[in-house]
Amino acid sequence: MLGKKLVTAQKRGETRALCLGLGMVACSMMMYFFIGITIVPFYTKSVWTTETVCKVLKANIKDKVFCPKSEGSEDEEIFPYPCLQVWVNLTASGQEVMLYQTEDTLERNPKCSYVPDKLENSKEVKARIETIASNFKKYQTFPCYYDPGGTQTNVILSRLYPSKGLLFAFLWPTLMFTGGCLIIVLVKISQYVSVLSAWQ
Repeated sequence: MLGKKLVTAQKRGETRALCLGLGMVACSMMMYFFIGITIVPFYTKSVWTTETVCKVLKANIKDKVFCPKSEGSEDEEIFPYPCLQVWVNLTASGQEVMLYQTEDTLERNPKCSYVPDKLENSKEVKARIETIASNFKKYQTFPCYYDPGGTQTNVILSRLYPSKGLLFAFLWPTLMFTGGCLIIVLVKISQYVSVLSAWQ
């Protein structure tokens, strides 16, 4: 009687462990799919892949401009802000090109190097842009990214999804997938050993 209870409890434990392993594998596959349709397309679409050194030539704040309306946005998303234009000397080619904060900055407003988030307080926006401009004037040389293929003649300060960020995004689902597979393998080994012991 006690032996039957132990066998039943063992089978229940194996079933739960197997369900846990399969659940971890399923969740990791869903995470892979989510990353594949969200982050990977932005990473592969970016042409600014090569890092080089940029030297600031001039950083000027122009008159206020309006954040252009993007597709699907509402009218209230359009707001005025000072336009910061930063021109740098590209070390790789020696060209004078315009610097943008990220790939998204170029899409939102190609006239300005920095596009702030919408803030109710316009003084905060102005102070932030002035601080950024002074930092560029203070730190003349810094790493930047350019397009080695020549499709884009401008450069960006940082990539939205760098290689390290993409690897980090794939790290957690990989660990979950490995853990789930390991649990399944251990359960199968336990079942095999149990059957082998019973047969002997």
